[in-house]
Amino acid sequence: MFPEPQFVDTNGIRMAVFEQGNGLPVILLHGFPELAFSWRHQIPALARAGFRAIAPDQRGYGRTSVPPRVSDYRVEELIADIHGLLDALELQSAVFIGHDMGAILLWQMAMLAPERIDKLVILNIPHYPRPSQDPVSIWRRRFGEDFYIVNFQDSHESDRVFAADTAHFFDVTMRRNQVPRAVFDRLPPERKVISLLKPLSRKAQSGDPLLSAAERDYYASAFATSGFTGAINWYRNWKHNWEVLEGVDPIIRIPTLFIGAVDDLIIAPEHIEGMRPLVTDLEIRMLENCGHWSQQERPDEVNRLILEWLVDCR
Repeated sequence: MFPEPQFVDTNGIRMAVFEQGNGLPVILLHGFPELAFSWRHQIPALARAGFRAIAPDQRGYGRTSVPPRVSDYRVEELIADIHGLLDALELQSAVFIGHDMGAILLWQMAMLAPERIDKLVILNIPHYPRPSQDPVSIWRRRFGEDFYIVNFQDSHESDRVFAADTAHFFDVTMRRNQVPRAVFDRLPPERKVISLLKPLSRKAQSGDPLLSAAERDYYASAFATSGFTGAINWYRNWKHNWEVLEGVDPIIRIPTLFIGAVDDLIIAPEHIEGMRPLVTDLEIRMLENCGHWSQQERPDEVNRLILEWLVDCR
C-alpha cells in the first residue's frame, strides 16, 4: 500500500513526503507529469531491502505547495527544497534516485551542490554537456513550436488543455508499447517532434495504457487540484538554469547508476554514450522493450537493478 504523506516545511513551501522503511536513506525525485506516487513500486521494494525510502511531491506537484511565479521554479529554489527536506529529516546526505525532470535536477545538484549526494541512480535522462547557446532557442530552430518544451515557453495553452480533462491527459500520455526505437529512427524528421498537445485530440492512440483505472484516477485527481502550471514552470526556467551553469565544472564525481530505456524516444542512444566522459564513476544499464516511464513500465527489473547496485556499492 502506498504510504500516507507527512508534511515538512522547507524553503518557504509545505512539502508532502511519502516514507517507508528504515536504514540508509534513499530519496526518490519524480519527473513530469508525475508525483511521488510514480515510485509506488520502488518504495516498498527499497523498504523490504532495508532502506529508508523517501519520495516527495516536488514543488508545484500534488499535495506540495504550488508557488505562483515562474521564478519560483528556478534551479536554485528546487535545490534549496531538497536541502530543506534533508534538514527537516535530520539527514546530512542521502542516496538519490531521479527520473525525467527529477533526473535533470539531480544532475544540476551534482554540479552545484554535490556534497549532500552519496550516490546517484538516474533513470532515462543522461547528463548533457552545457551547450554554447540557450537550449530553447536551439530546439525552436530544430523542432519548431510543436515541440513540447518550446510550446511550454510562450503560452499557457498546454496548462489549459491538460487541465481540461486530466483523466484523458493521463490515458493518452502514460502509455507503453507505442513506437519501437527501430521504427522511430526510420521516420522523417517532422514526425519525430515530440508533442504533448497533438495526441490529446486524436481519436485513436498507439500502444497500451500504462496505468490501471485506479492509478490513472490518482494522477488525474492530484492534477485536477494542483493544475499543471507549477509543474510546467520548471520548463519555463530552462534558459535561466542554463545561464546559472555557465562556468560550472560539468564533471560528476559521484558514483552513478544510469538506467536507460531503448524505446524512450526523447533520448537518442548517442546521448547516453556521450555522457561517459562527464561521469567519472558510471555504470549504464539499458531496458529492452521499455519507453519513457521506466519505473512504472518495468518495475521489477528497475528494482532489481537499483537494489543490486546499491548493495554492491555499500
